[in-house]
Amino acid sequence: MKSKQKIRLFFIAFVCGHKDTTIFVITKIVIYLCRKYLDYYCVRTQITMNKPMNTPERIRIKDIAKMADVSVGTVDRVLHGRSGVSEASRKRVEEILEKLNYQPNMYASALASNKKYAFACLLPQHETGEYWTEVENGIHEALTTYSDFNITVRLSYYDPYDYRSFAHAAHDIIEQRPDGVLFAPTIPQYTTPFTNELEALHIPYIYIDSNIKEAPALSFFGQNSHQSGYFAARMLMLLAGDAQEIVIFRKINEGIVGSNQQERREVGFHEYMQKYHPSCRIWGLDLHAKRDGEDEQMLDDFFRSHPTVKNGITFNSKAYIIGEYLLKHQRTDFNLMGYDLLQRNVECLKQGSIFFLIAQQPTLQGFDGIKALCDHLILKKEIARENFMPIDLLTKENIDHLFDRFYRTDESRNSKTGGYGIGLSVAKAVVEAHHGKIMASSEDGNSLLITVILKI
Repeated sequence: MKSKQKIRLFFIAFVCGHKDTTIFVITKIVIYLCRKYLDYYCVRTQITMNKPMNTPERIRIKDIAKMADVSVGTVDRVLHGRSGVSEASRKRVEEILEKLNYQPNMYASALASNKKYAFACLLPQHETGEYWTEVENGIHEALTTYSDFNITVRLSYYDPYDYRSFAHAAHDIIEQRPDGVLFAPTIPQYTTPFTNELEALHIPYIYIDSNIKEAPALSFFGQNSHQSGYFAARMLMLLAGDAQEIVIFRKINEGIVGSNQQERREVGFHEYMQKYHPSCRIWGLDLHAKRDGEDEQMLDDFFRSHPTVKNGITFNSKAYIIGEYLLKHQRTDFNLMGYDLLQRNVECLKQGSIFFLIAQQPTLQGFDGIKALCDHLILKKEIARENFMPIDLLTKENIDHLFDRFYRTDESRNSKTGGYGIGLSVAKAVVEAHHGKIMASSEDGNSLLITVILKI
């Protein structure tokens, strides 16, 4: 390394108490920062890692071409998996690469190529501030983060309650011939024809929110919907106790729920109930997805007809519809559980009309989906097939304080037992100082998952 080539890394560490896991959190953040800075440094200096002994300091493509007795273009095609190379030439190049343990700097190559990549994203239609707005925010964050790679993203939308709308939008994307596709799938009958066409055109695609096992994508980012529903049933019955009746609130248009994910949540929910509470009667109230003005009357009718029902859940993101109704009618005797951190949901949570909210990190889904396409197409990285988002359970007691300095979810933790509670607040400060985002979640109530997003 030349003396003029230097890296400055800033480490921040706080002793947070005996056996406090926040030290681990800070360490992981520092490691993450180091790796990002090191990656950038390697790009700028074109360092080649993992070279065996007795090889030149820097192996160039033309050196490999000379050793394999082929052209530079042939080596380039082999490195990038392109066609137009004879089997004999490919074998000679691969043998040389293996012998040299050659590790191309794909990041630097991508920057040097100046190739443009066009991605298409297909999402359900939605109003500003709804669940899919956060997915869009994640997509735009990824677009900024990977702007050096000359990527563009075109957003398209479909009516989640009209399968034909999905088919039309999918057809338009096929005609665009994008380099990669990120989308929230609908039912398999309409998703599969779309994915079949993408595969025929060799266009990689990513699922978010819902996974279609019948047509596996390059990768999936979202919750395990069945597991989430199973977990939700368990949490609701902790509230319900020995109640013999509960209600599931749905938003439906002409028999269509609008989300594959919601249907699978409900399947997991019923599985838990059948196993542990088989005698509990489960009512269903189907609110009109496109006629919100009728919701109040339908809720009036339901509660008038079922005065003994005191517990309920909705698997869509509009728990606030029921929560605001309960507040308006001063119903404090009903336990409601819902999904997603929409502002109106959060307000209901804080005011007590919603008891539990399950969140699923939509921003991270959008960001990681675009990142996966970049990793696969540009950086030639292996992509995990399934990437499950954690099941975040939030109450009014913890939603405002998760990142507060000195906050402890367990009041038994003190200066004697360990845990001053500053770890997360410090982690937040470190990440925000680097223009990043930090999120925390717990799937089992005993462990803590910290997710950090940083811009390179």
